[in-house]
Amino acid sequence: MTVDPRSHTPVYVQVADILRRRIESGELAPGVSLPSEARLTQEYGIGREAVRMAMSILRSEGLVSTVRGHGTRVRSSPERQRVELPAGASVVARMPTGRERNELHLDEGVPVLEIRHGKGEVEVKPGDQVELTRPTES
Repeated sequence: MTVDPRSHTPVYVQVADILRRRIESGELAPGVSLPSEARLTQEYGIGREAVRMAMSILRSEGLVSTVRGHGTRVRSSPERQRVELPAGASVVARMPTGRERNELHLDEGVPVLEIRHGKGEVEVKPGDQVELTRPTES
């Protein structure tokens, strides 16, 4: 897979697309470290800023997480908690506040689900860790 600097698609988007395909195919499995910035700049013949922008795209999509000093790793799919929506409840998906990201230990790019109950009560759940269900009718 190569990057075409003459393409109308920016090189950082091309690199993000290449890495996304490698993640989705399983070539880069959950928990695996992505190549270093230096390796990617060399492999694709692009600058460090383009590599950083590609990684930013993948982080915002929730595919990878970066820990300073430890590199970038493919995120694993978390186990999902089933949450039954009571009658009259509504759900809003949104990006978390900084405080919510810290409290819920969310990676960049992971949304939260705000579950609003009929009495004004609001629950905030990590969007990648819940499966919403409706009560089954008997």
